Amino acid sequence: MNIHLSLTPLISLVAGILILIMPKLLNFIVAVYLIIIGLVGLFGVGAMHLN
Repeated sequence: MNIHLSLTPLISLVAGILILIMPKLLNFIVAVYLIIIGLVGLFGVGAMHLN
């Protein structure tokens, strides 16, 4: 049984939970999220699949 997780929904889930727990982190979490999404977009997702 292989489980393939996409990176974007996983990061979104973690960011959403952190924002609910600590709303003051919103700016930091959004900035980190955008940087990660940008890096994934630049370098591709091919090497980042979790098995």
